[in-house]
Amino acid sequence: MSFLLTCPNCGIREVTDFGYGGEISPRPSDRPTLRQLGEYNYFRRNVAGVQREWWFHRSGCRAWFIAERDTTTNEVFLTELPGAGGIDDHGGAA
Repeated sequence: MSFLLTCPNCGIREVTDFGYGGEISPRPSDRPTLRQLGEYNYFRRNVAGVQREWWFHRSGCRAWFIAERDTTTNEVFLTELPGAGGIDDHGGAA
């Protein structure tokens, strides 16, 4: 199913202009265990509903940004650059 995303820099574009970077999850501590690293790299909540995700504008400004999207309907509620809404570049609270 196709939908529209709004790049914070370039405006509204077809989703095919973007690359999906996965749902946002906080990075583990400075000295993570192998289990924590494995969970961070490979396990996702994959909720049916609203989740915050990383997107990359590959056919435009090439910026990474955050989108809040309902995974059941593909309705996008907001898009913002990292750090603008309380999420830093590492997926943690700013």
